[in-house]
Amino acid sequence: MEEMLCYCFSYTEKDIADDVTAHGGRSLIMERIMAEMKSGNCRCKDTNPKGR
Repeated sequence: MEEMLCYCFSYTEKDIADDVTAHGGRSLIMERIMAEMKSGNCRCKDTNPKGR
């Protein structure tokens, strides 16, 4: 089982690594996550089993 890095939007470590490869070293997924966090749409404390 792959490690989930973003429980809010269901991204795994592999998803982000593949995204970095596909976009020449830049992760559009990480950019989306950061934008969602700034907008207040991050629910990590609720969705992450580790509470963070």
